[in-house]
Amino acid sequence: MSDAAYYQQLAARIAYCRDLGIFDFYRRGEPAAAVEVAPPVAEPITLAAIQEQVEIQEQAIPPRKTLPAQPAVGGVVAPAKRPAALVAIREEIGDCTRCALSQGRNKIVFGDGDPNARLMFVGEGPGADEDAQGLPFVGRAGQLLNNMISAMGLKREQVYIANIVKCRPPQNRVPEPEEAHTCSQFLFQQIDVVRPEVLVALGSTAATYLMGAKSPLTALRGRVHELRGSKLIVTYHPAFLLRDPRQKKEAWKDLQIAMAELGLK
Repeated sequence: MSDAAYYQQLAARIAYCRDLGIFDFYRRGEPAAAVEVAPPVAEPITLAAIQEQVEIQEQAIPPRKTLPAQPAVGGVVAPAKRPAALVAIREEIGDCTRCALSQGRNKIVFGDGDPNARLMFVGEGPGADEDAQGLPFVGRAGQLLNNMISAMGLKREQVYIANIVKCRPPQNRVPEPEEAHTCSQFLFQQIDVVRPEVLVALGSTAATYLMGAKSPLTALRGRVHELRGSKLIVTYHPAFLLRDPRQKKEAWKDLQIAMAELGLK
């Protein structure tokens, strides 16, 4: 990669982080004052400005982490080969230590369901029950999701379920951007293999990292988005519905949009 291309990618990454409200970048394990990044200004970020900033701080910023090459999917995967393609992605993940979430996990929660599913659900991350069993959505929120799937006229075995991150965040906190970006590359590979007709993002975290931008959930619900060749529907996370059952009617409206896209009654 040329220096110009590298700095352009870095500029785009910094701009994206600023959109998420992240303005300071620190060396891992050091005090917050180690590195400071100026707050956003009205002027657009230029290549020259980014290059100058990187040259000044290159001694303070840790070297870029090189992520493993993504498994070659080779375009559209034939239905008969999709189970093997998903196995290849899981093998590429291995006993992952790419981010700090690996330090406290019990099991990696890869995904579950039909590799040829027409409908795919994406949540935020595993909880305690999922971390123990190695399967997504098997706790109380998972039981509610199963009921939601049944209400759509489907069985859990007919859909595919995964999360933004595959290791449980401590105390079920929201994944940090570094953790989500490190892990979501494998989620996108799963999506490209399964090629669902409809994706349902469960909650704002899933919607944010699937769509690459943060927006209020209310602004994303009630309409159809496009993502990697699939129709994307955004709704509430089942865990939120357990805390506020009044929103179940609203979630059902979202699922009805997904059903209409799938031709389900």
